[in-house]
Amino acid sequence: MAGQPAEGAGTAPVALTERAPQVPADRLVAEMVPPPRFQSARFETYIPDPNQPSQAAAVQTLSDFAAGIGGATAASGGKRRWFGRSPKKAAAPSGPRGVYLDGGYGVGKTHLLASLWHATPADPARKAFGTFVELTNLVGALGFQQTVQTLSGHRLLCIDEFELDDPGDTVLVSSLLSRLVEAGVALAATSNTLPGKLGEGRFAAADFLREIQGLSAHFRPLRIDGEDYRHRGLPEAPPPFDDATVTRVAHRTPGASLDDFPALLEHLSKVHPSRYGAMCDDITAVCLTDVQAVPDQSTALRLVVLADRLYDREVPVVAAGKPFDALFSDDMLKGGYRKKYFRAISRLTALARDAKPLTEA
Repeated sequence: MAGQPAEGAGTAPVALTERAPQVPADRLVAEMVPPPRFQSARFETYIPDPNQPSQAAAVQTLSDFAAGIGGATAASGGKRRWFGRSPKKAAAPSGPRGVYLDGGYGVGKTHLLASLWHATPADPARKAFGTFVELTNLVGALGFQQTVQTLSGHRLLCIDEFELDDPGDTVLVSSLLSRLVEAGVALAATSNTLPGKLGEGRFAAADFLREIQGLSAHFRPLRIDGEDYRHRGLPEAPPPFDDATVTRVAHRTPGASLDDFPALLEHLSKVHPSRYGAMCDDITAVCLTDVQAVPDQSTALRLVVLADRLYDREVPVVAAGKPFDALFSDDMLKGGYRKKYFRAISRLTALARDAKPLTEA
């Protein structure tokens, strides 16, 4: 049972289920930078697959994009084109003001997005980087007008994992990005879904077609092909352990957490997803007993957010119970959120692989 010390234990692990941090709005703004996993990401460290020419092409396009941002002035009323030749007249461009990286999971989109952030010649305080969920959480914390005011002075806004899960988010993000584009902010985003297809399969997208088309108009799609690098040429993730092994690992690993998986899922329902990152502060490894298939869609989506925050922070995961590829039902993996679930499986598998040295100590 989770929380019971193993024989010879020397360290008492913490429990994520006992954490419910309060995150002030100013921290949400200050943390809109590439996560620790991608702090050193640069175009030069991205290794394109020679069999996928779209990857090398993406590096060149984004390098040019970064240089173009450096020559622009934020809050200039949108008088510079980000793609193509500059117009003869100083008029607002009719084309896209941003780039949209489309591709499967694990082709390096986040690496490229973080590289763009680092390559853009602007003060870090004038560049913002966050996931789609973190952006909507920021609006929730600051309010719409304050968010517009806060981000309008930026040169660049990078949005990772761009997804529209409900009609409210569609209208909210469409309005926000339109205001930011008017202020001269360049946009960059990643997703597994082309901008014109956002929301498809999750709600009545036809009822919000104008908003979705408005979002699409802000971006120039940039397709990146390839296979998931997290599994490219690497061994499979270790199989799940038994509860006793996971408990022993937790007690001998300083800074580790130890939780019963069903209890953790229940706890996530009581903590706002904007706080999941703070909930993982100072955690060196996450140890989970009795991993089971998630019971419903809402629970599954919360788990996706937690998986993203753990992956961002490079926190290894040691688990007992079902393997990670059995977390989501067949219906979930065929539904509108399937790309999120496959991303979570991919990332948790990578973190389980990272945890292997802890189990062999």
